[in-house]
Amino acid sequence: MSETVYYKVGGHTYRIVFADDKNSSQLLSSSNPFISDAVADEDLLFSLTVNDAWRPQEKGSEIGQFDCNGNPHGVYILSDGSYRIEVSNPQHRQCCLIEMKADFSAATLCLNGTADMRSFGLNNALMMLYAFAGSLRKTLLIHASVVRKDGYGYLCLGVSGTGKSTHTSLWLRHIPGCDLLNDDNPVVRMCDDGVVRVYGSPWSGKTPCYRNDQAPVGAFLQLKQAPYNKIRQQSVVETFTSIMPSCSLMKWDKLNYTSVCDTVSEVMQHTKTFLLECLPDEAACRLSYGTIRVV
Repeated sequence: MSETVYYKVGGHTYRIVFADDKNSSQLLSSSNPFISDAVADEDLLFSLTVNDAWRPQEKGSEIGQFDCNGNPHGVYILSDGSYRIEVSNPQHRQCCLIEMKADFSAATLCLNGTADMRSFGLNNALMMLYAFAGSLRKTLLIHASVVRKDGYGYLCLGVSGTGKSTHTSLWLRHIPGCDLLNDDNPVVRMCDDGVVRVYGSPWSGKTPCYRNDQAPVGAFLQLKQAPYNKIRQQSVVETFTSIMPSCSLMKWDKLNYTSVCDTVSEVMQHTKTFLLECLPDEAACRLSYGTIRVV
């Protein structure tokens, strides 16, 4: 028996159709807070069909590996411009095949393995599809940890291991009135009213923080480990090179890459980015909060 579920993330609604009896929305428990009402097809960000009986008709040509939270997934391009991605779990076992249209408006996938493998494969495929489709609507899926204070969201950026989660946890511990909006993959959107907003998402890494909430962006904070605490506002070039690598994108796809570049450039015009060279201590969080907070 099939199941159709609508979700709304970052202000965009998408549909998932579970077309067989082997899979259901139970594989997406982190998406439960984002379940939404149905909308017309023309208003969907994309439609995804989950069907274990489906098999790709064409292997395609491999164009690279997409790094999804440290897990490399093989990417293939097909003769009509569509993409096929082989999703593997951290144990390098293939658990999902997904084929996306060239404009990312629709996709079909099949799953494999245990319930945990299926959940991992579906969540990773969904996250990639959302990032690619969202990029065409001024929406970015960003690798960051975001803490909220006085109605504004502050995003900590940096490569894995830099201490993003550590720094936001220091805010939570030492700055009264803070809460965590997302700890790994928040959504940043350049909205039509000229406001840059950050949204919670179903993807939050190892921290189960799946909040259907949002806030205007207060600032971006690029972190760099150092034996001291020092902060300064970044230049335009530095800002671009801080935000751009944090965005989920398919560098081989010209439309996706250009759309992300354009959105980052527009976001930069409405926000500020700071570089914090820091220790993992209370003084660092008080320095960053005192400097970047919106007053």
